[in-house]
Amino acid sequence: MTASVLSLALGAAAQAQEPIKIGFMGELSGPVAAVGQDMLDGFNLLLEGNGGKLGGVPVELIREDSQLKPDVAKQAARRLVEKEKVPIITGVSFSNVMMAIHKYVTENEVFLIGSNAGPSQIAGKQCSPYQFITSWQGDQAAEAVGKYAQDKGYKNVMVLAPNYQAGKDIVSGFKRYYSAPLADEIYTSLTQMDFSTELSQIAAVKPDAVFAFFPGGMGISFTKQYSQAGLSGKQPLLTTFVVDALSLPAIGDTALGVVSGGFWAPDFDNAQSQRFVKEFEAKYKRIPSNYAAQSYDAALLLDSAIAKVKGNVGDKKAFMAALKAADFKSVRGDFSFGNNHFPIQGMHVMEVAKDGQGRLNLKTIATPFKSYQDAYHGQCPLS
Repeated sequence: MTASVLSLALGAAAQAQEPIKIGFMGELSGPVAAVGQDMLDGFNLLLEGNGGKLGGVPVELIREDSQLKPDVAKQAARRLVEKEKVPIITGVSFSNVMMAIHKYVTENEVFLIGSNAGPSQIAGKQCSPYQFITSWQGDQAAEAVGKYAQDKGYKNVMVLAPNYQAGKDIVSGFKRYYSAPLADEIYTSLTQMDFSTELSQIAAVKPDAVFAFFPGGMGISFTKQYSQAGLSGKQPLLTTFVVDALSLPAIGDTALGVVSGGFWAPDFDNAQSQRFVKEFEAKYKRIPSNYAAQSYDAALLLDSAIAKVKGNVGDKKAFMAALKAADFKSVRGDFSFGNNHFPIQGMHVMEVAKDGQGRLNLKTIATPFKSYQDAYHGQCPLS
């Protein structure tokens, strides 16, 4: 082999192993940092378990803390796209952050593998062929809880949520399947931690049940204060994304009996879920939350799609097709993408209970919807 041919061969081999840059964006500081950290840990569980590779190709993961600030997120997205030249961004914890970066990222033809936020706009009219969401559309878990409340025969439920896009989507979802009149619909600030005024309103109205969505530290504060106000034994507390593996250790036994909706719980009996839970607990010494599970699925999706295109994510048409195929085994069991690149999946209802090790955990008690597509997919022009 001549020197020039040898040089070309070595150059091609080196180029083949050039790491794929993937940007990870999430809330990694402040009162909701646990959400972003669990998402990051779930993604890294597979990436590090694969020796730093996805699809057999080395990956350089570049982290950005969006700080729950849309302006900070926009700057971070520009750094990832224009400076780092990433072909893929994953993560994105909150819907206000997603709405701030979605158009910029997707119009630059960067693949957005969202692993938490699922606002209604991008599931519907503002969908993009470059988005692939491995979590859920924001209404879906609340729809399952609304159906559960309807089936239980609860009347005059009082609903509470933060005043931002996800809060509004979740309330809309609850009302989609709960047809009785609401006792009240209360929106709080996104940073509120003192709920004494709202709890006084609940005590005065005496609804059959309360439905609440408060992510991160807000949920911990609300659930603790709900119990301290003496409401736990009077009005059942129905929630989405309030009680989970992140919040339960901080809330304590006062969370027992609280109901939650979601796409996955640690008691799922499929092999991929059992493997994920076992490996996550071994590595991080804690129970994984749904945030970790859906980010683990994001890593599994990328692992399968990158392998299909043999690492050539620059072939955008082929890579898009590989992502759409969703050829991986999800922790939730069956998984496929709808026309809007949101999951078609089951939605479940869980209750806080003690597991076999005496730990507070989520126990699946109902599955209101199976192989369920979100309410907005018909507005998305993708086929």
